[in-house]
Amino acid sequence: MARLNDKKDRPNARFHGRVENTGQRCAEPGCEESGEFRAPPLEGAGPHDGPRAFRWMCLDHVRAFNSRYNFFEGMSVDEIHAAQRPTAGWERETRAFSGRDPGPRWSDFSDPLDAIAARYRRERAPERPDGKPLSGQDRESLKTLGLEPTADRTQLRRRYSELVRRYHPDRNGGDRSQEGKLQKVIDAYQQLKGAPVFA
Repeated sequence: MARLNDKKDRPNARFHGRVENTGQRCAEPGCEESGEFRAPPLEGAGPHDGPRAFRWMCLDHVRAFNSRYNFFEGMSVDEIHAAQRPTAGWERETRAFSGRDPGPRWSDFSDPLDAIAARYRRERAPERPDGKPLSGQDRESLKTLGLEPTADRTQLRRRYSELVRRYHPDRNGGDRSQEGKLQKVIDAYQQLKGAPVFA
């Protein structure tokens, strides 16, 4: 029982930052303690073609380092203000995709929600007269219902009613062999009814 309590009382390395058995000595000059805590490198130290290596410090010296560390040290008031803006770092211009862009190499991968690759699909439905874009799911649902990409809300409702009458068992002498098709028609109609293109 005492053994469990001892284990419970020991701090968990995962949360306090200690890395045991690093084989490093504390980076503070003259300190012979084991370096078990990481600290940022000295400015200008190390190679400039990649991230610089951390310094390893003992507990006392990393505490001293943390107590005097100031991220804004050496910055002017304007630089501090700029670094504290919520949008700091987001000003870089990003590459815009255009209709003439052939698309990246990954444009043909499976993207069922059309979150990325809609613009680069090999088979695109013609543009609608109202200018509303069709998602890949919209196209599949229209194909299920046998409608053109230019269909409007009235045509959608009319076609849905027609197909329900055709496939519903109550409308064709109790024949239940078409129930699979009926379910696909219902699913397609429900998806399109809530799609932005038919809003």
